[in-house]
Amino acid sequence: MPAKVLIVDDSALMRQVLADILGSDPDLYVVGTASDPYAAWERIKALQPDVITLDVEMPRMDGLTFLEKLMRARPTPVLMVSSLTERQCQTTLRALELGAIDFVTKPKLDVRDGTFELADEIAEKVKACALARRRSPPRRTTVAAGPRAALGAGALLKGTHQVLCIGASTGGTEALYEVLTSLPADAPGALIVQHMPPGFTRAFAKRLDGACQIRVKEAQNGDRVLPGHALLAPGGLHMEVYRSGASYAVRVGQGEPVNRHRPSVDVLFRSAAKALGRNAIGAILTGMGNDGADGMLAMHQAGARTLAQNEATCVVFGMPKEAIAAGGVDEVVALDQIADRMLAMAHETAARVETCASS
Repeated sequence: MPAKVLIVDDSALMRQVLADILGSDPDLYVVGTASDPYAAWERIKALQPDVITLDVEMPRMDGLTFLEKLMRARPTPVLMVSSLTERQCQTTLRALELGAIDFVTKPKLDVRDGTFELADEIAEKVKACALARRRSPPRRTTVAAGPRAALGAGALLKGTHQVLCIGASTGGTEALYEVLTSLPADAPGALIVQHMPPGFTRAFAKRLDGACQIRVKEAQNGDRVLPGHALLAPGGLHMEVYRSGASYAVRVGQGEPVNRHRPSVDVLFRSAAKALGRNAIGAILTGMGNDGADGMLAMHQAGARTLAQNEATCVVFGMPKEAIAAGGVDEVVALDQIADRMLAMAHETAARVETCASS
């Protein structure tokens, strides 16, 4: 049975364009539209949609306020429809914290034709929302500066050659929040690919940096991989890791999309297999599609330890499922265990290396 979709947007043009796009997909059925949250609430009660597309800026009540009320009263999968501005980036990230499953960005120019160009992405994300599991948003905390300064020289020496490589897509912003806020200040350096468009990754990195004991930043070309630091691939650019003398650094740049994504998890994981080998610990988190499966297999074959988020805790069990099926996953664990298992794997690998060096 097609998933029932309610479109909520104050623009009549956007309502019509979205209705045309979604109505042409046999797996989706547009049950109605609404121009503001008050009208939307009445239609939700009457039509019981499976998925809601929700604009951020609307009259009488903004999208965030409505989303928060909706998730308390009648939790429903929501796809945010956002403009690409600094303020809207922050608002959209807050919407994901409140329970929205994913988002699409409105084109800056020629809204009608630009939106039609995004038709495949929009329909795919709406269908992913229809299948998604909702998870309770985590508590948000801000880490004081003190714990960041606790990184000692001994920890730096032990963690220098271990690198955590993490890939995620749909549902990944909240999954990454849970994983990264669980890492101690002296954790091995981390490299992260989260499927996001340009503009959003910088805002996302800043949010993570304010919540984590490790430092988190949007990667720049040539950044070194350091213990206690995480580098997030910039939206619209691939990120690769390479050896630079006795340490590691990242290369970010253009390139053809891989698995329809740029940044791509496969690009990072394949570079980790080549440059890091046994010094890499890989994790693939919630997301739709198969990005990362081939790269994780390459990491596994190069001697890296690998794990995947289990189905029960994924918003969408697409990427982890494909990685498991490809044969590149050592362990399948719940989201709240991933940070601990990655750290344990890094410790075990470092211990083996020390034992081999001393024997």
